Amino acid sequence: MKKSLFFFLALNLYAFAAFSGGYQVRLQGQKQTGAGLIGTPFAPDASSMFYNPGGLALVEGKFSLSAGVSGIMSHSVFQKEGTNYQANTDNPLSTPFYLYFSGKIKDMIAVGIGVYTPFGSSVQWDEDWAGRYLIRDISLSAICIQPTVAYQYKEKFGIGAGFVYAIGNVKLNKALPYSDESSVSLEGDASNVGFNAGIFYKPVEKLSIGVSYRSKIMMELKEGDATFNVPPALSTSVPENNKFSADLPLPANLDFGLSYQLTEKLLLAAEVNWVMWSAYETLDFEFEESGELLNSQNPRLYKDSWITRLGGEYKLNDIFTFRAGIYYDPSPANEKYFTPETVSLNNIAYTLGVSITPVKGLDIDISYLEIHGLEAEKTYEPDNFSGTYKNAAFIPGIGLHYRF
Repeated sequence: MKKSLFFFLALNLYAFAAFSGGYQVRLQGQKQTGAGLIGTPFAPDASSMFYNPGGLALVEGKFSLSAGVSGIMSHSVFQKEGTNYQANTDNPLSTPFYLYFSGKIKDMIAVGIGVYTPFGSSVQWDEDWAGRYLIRDISLSAICIQPTVAYQYKEKFGIGAGFVYAIGNVKLNKALPYSDESSVSLEGDASNVGFNAGIFYKPVEKLSIGVSYRSKIMMELKEGDATFNVPPALSTSVPENNKFSADLPLPANLDFGLSYQLTEKLLLAAEVNWVMWSAYETLDFEFEESGELLNSQNPRLYKDSWITRLGGEYKLNDIFTFRAGIYYDPSPANEKYFTPETVSLNNIAYTLGVSITPVKGLDIDISYLEIHGLEAEKTYEPDNFSGTYKNAAFIPGIGLHYRF
């Protein structure tokens, strides 16, 4: 019984770090979202400091201000293996946002600062569903603050880097198998620093090439609150109120993309993202008051994944620019440890977007992203919990860009 409690707790703490694996959508610019979330070979506005800081030096205008918000409406379905039992999530709406401002202090040097939410969503299963001992609900929010500097060389080459300070919060609840009322709630804050760097290059007028790297951030969760509701007979083994700490890695990303101006109006682009999920080998955590609970180490064994993206935009006239894209995001999850906190399936996604320019210098950017997790049978071996999962997410977004 004690060993199973170790797994329950480690599993849920892990969800804080792994949540982005469910929908790694990178909702940091509506123009990029509309074109398949491709951003490395573009330099449209101040949002380049997230996708490729090297492109920031080539953004048109003296100053660039970009802001936007998206609405994540997601839904997961679980079908228990060998039965007619089915469970559905009832996830609340999540609203990640971004705000960027950049300016050129000299013709060749640009600086900027961004505030954005790269991770933030919720999963909520029914209280009495079959997997309640793994998870009932979890919510995650994270905010990154990134000052950035970029340098332009001979009008064709840009190099840039940003310092990233990340802060986050996680809340989760799950049942425990000691009685009908037994449960645990975990809540904690985490933070740490990382960096973002990139190169943007236009070897010829119609071709743009971009390479960017975002470092791994080891989120340090300290003094988290663990609240247990267990029978009185277990009160000495499981303290009602406890503190916990953990190191939770967010994976590094290496992105490579190119775009080509096929005609005066049509631009095509492709990008690949190497997401270094193999950083999740194990999860270690410690309790302040362990009682008979012991500190635990648990294997996770995620694998790296490669996301492939295709997209483009068509400039109809000076007022309307249309975008579309598609991408495939394979699941990094280990087949032996698949859990319903983040229903991370092989995802295929479609995007649409439009920019409306009512006056010179002002863009109204609208995007739509639809993600479908391909149905698959999965197992969590420690609990012998198996079933078929499928999911979907529908994400509209709107933003404004002003250059002057």
